[in-house]
Amino acid sequence: MTDICQHLRIHGRVQGVFYRASMTEEARRLGVRGWVRNRHDGTVEAMAAGGSGAVRELVAWARTGPPQARVERVEAEESALVEDLPSPFAQQATA
Repeated sequence: MTDICQHLRIHGRVQGVFYRASMTEEARRLGVRGWVRNRHDGTVEAMAAGGSGAVRELVAWARTGPPQARVERVEAEESALVEDLPSPFAQQATA
């Protein structure tokens, strides 16, 4: 299985609705490494790396998020594989 890395930007009502905690739980369940953080512009940003199937499953999850979230859109870009991403997946401070 090939490892991939995705940079995500999630738009909508995604702050204050347990989005980061829920994404962290889902990423850990899938065995994906990386991080998630709120942005000052109201979006959520994440870097996710791991097996291609697991990362794609996390990106699919991001399009819905937790029940309280209202995701409008997810920008997902392939990124260079970053070897030093946190494992397990972790929440970071707002940027």
